[in-house]
Amino acid sequence: MQIVHRPRRNRKTLPVRDMVQESFVNISQFIYPMFVTGGNTEQILSMQGIYRYDIESLLKEIEICVKLGILNYCIFPHYPDEKKDAWATESYNEKGLYLTAIKKIKANFPHITLMTDVAMDPYSIHGHDGIYADGKIVNDATLDILSKMAVAQAHAGADMVGPSDMMDGRVAHIRQALDNEGFTDTSIIAYTAKYASALYGPFRDALQSAPKAGDKKTYQMNPANAKEALLEANLDADEGADILMVKPAGMYLDVIQSLKNNFLHPIAAYQVSGEYAMIKAASAQGWIDHDAVMYESLISIKRAGADIILTYFAKQFAQKFGKTS
Repeated sequence: MQIVHRPRRNRKTLPVRDMVQESFVNISQFIYPMFVTGGNTEQILSMQGIYRYDIESLLKEIEICVKLGILNYCIFPHYPDEKKDAWATESYNEKGLYLTAIKKIKANFPHITLMTDVAMDPYSIHGHDGIYADGKIVNDATLDILSKMAVAQAHAGADMVGPSDMMDGRVAHIRQALDNEGFTDTSIIAYTAKYASALYGPFRDALQSAPKAGDKKTYQMNPANAKEALLEANLDADEGADILMVKPAGMYLDVIQSLKNNFLHPIAAYQVSGEYAMIKAASAQGWIDHDAVMYESLISIKRAGADIILTYFAKQFAQKFGKTS
């Protein structure tokens, strides 16, 4: 039998497979999402191995992770209901939990990149990302609160602010506010295509931030829509975003690839809490190989075109595979 092309020749040994490998996961391109709380450190039951840390414990954990080579972090705050109101006023309290944590992290680790979250839901009593009135999310009035929040985070030491709210026009509003305050070097990593996904449950469990009424479908994107992501990306790029993000990652690889093919901006993808929890739950039952599926899930996100990955697996990947794989 005459076969001219035999692709298996490039798979015949591990060195050959490594030599022709097209995509790589490098932890220098990870952002590690972590949670800070004003209470005691405790494990998040729906996210095995992930914790809400008090500030001092968070600093110790970051020190461990920095030694593993992880230099990029995104911090999310957990607040009790008594700290929440309808206007997220705690979000710009200089002496509050979140801004204090940012200051301490940057004081202890000035060389790391610290990304922050810009949205009302961790601080709002109703659990929505914008002002909630008469059963609706008020877009334009929310922008002032988000901008005030972003400026406060930049003052505290944030290197990147991440508007995750999906309000129209928020990137331009935040960019102008940062520039007016002299924070022209503070980056905006925009949650550009953030879908109204069913995969956010463990995250909302971690922050106790689920909506008290209604849902987020009037501002987060319809999972059925892909072209709409290009519209959102065009707007964020024009408004001054430095990085465009797709969230979630694993079920939206086509959207990641679409943004990669159509924009010169770095493309980020957020492997969200539900993606993490499903792998953990299935591996705990012995149904899948945890480390192999962790790797495969991350390499697929890279293969789709993501330059940056936010993942709760950052520490575990670094421990298992080192800096690059």
